Amino acid sequence: MAVYTEVTFDEAAQFLQGLQLGTLQTMAGCSGGIENTNYFVTTDQAPYVLTLFERLSAEQLPFYLRLMKHLAHHGVPVPDPAANRDGDVVHTLNGKPAAVVNRLRGKSELAPTAAHCTLVGDMLARMHLAGRDFTMRQPNLRALDWWNATVPVVLPFVPQDQADLLKSELAYQNHVTTLPAYGALPRGPIHADLFRDNVMFEADTVGTPSLTGFFDFYFAGVDSWLFDVAVCLNDWCIDLATGATDSARTRAFMQAYEGVRALQPQERTLLPAMARAGALRFWLSRLWDLHLPREAAVLQAHDPEHFHRVLRQRILHPLTTSHISA
Repeated sequence: MAVYTEVTFDEAAQFLQGLQLGTLQTMAGCSGGIENTNYFVTTDQAPYVLTLFERLSAEQLPFYLRLMKHLAHHGVPVPDPAANRDGDVVHTLNGKPAAVVNRLRGKSELAPTAAHCTLVGDMLARMHLAGRDFTMRQPNLRALDWWNATVPVVLPFVPQDQADLLKSELAYQNHVTTLPAYGALPRGPIHADLFRDNVMFEADTVGTPSLTGFFDFYFAGVDSWLFDVAVCLNDWCIDLATGATDSARTRAFMQAYEGVRALQPQERTLLPAMARAGALRFWLSRLWDLHLPREAAVLQAHDPEHFHRVLRQRILHPLTTSHISA
């Protein structure tokens, strides 16, 4: 989250009253993330998140917002977008497409244990199955086509060894998509960005966590479920300092996921390749955001070197069945 488009207190108050969400009491810009303008707002009815979309168009947004409504109504804990009197969930504020969703309870866990990974793996599988009958379609906009277009743009900004790795990994991922196993991967709506800071938890009196929700679906699209799994493994189940696989958390995540939806043989075959694909995707986007930034009133840039390390780990030490089985 970040702030690119300024919204005054009075502007937000009028906007929220128009949606019958109550009288605005507090408002604060959000500093996490990098794609949209976000404010935490609290009215006399409830706490919400107000988002103004900086890159996505009003024509693209119904997919994301309707997917969230669909999942919420199928028992997946996600923010439910507020509709106006006509039932529209895409609004306009200060010339930008906008949405308001309820704020989830709890907080993110940035140092997850195997117990947290179990909860995320279980709910991710439930989310995938709940999305099977969602009828709207939009591709993952940060998939292979975007990688092919963006690698040439960032190459001038990186050292030669990194440029060589970007080009060789891109060639490898283009090859993977030609394989019959890739074409047979189960597909559907995926989150595509389910990092530690996009999941909320609460803990009981003895510290046992419960998962209270997934949020920030604005990279979602139709893609392979396996790619979604790989993105999660590359964040929830690694050592942040080195990018190396944490075997205990990986097994906890995968056993919980497969307790709901078992991987198919082609998914097991391609998991190492998808783990590399997930690392490439986020290394590339962080390079792009670092070297070609947009102005923002509040912005915290992410370090691209982290996913450079993760990709090298995934190449040198591929995920195997020993990492995902007891």
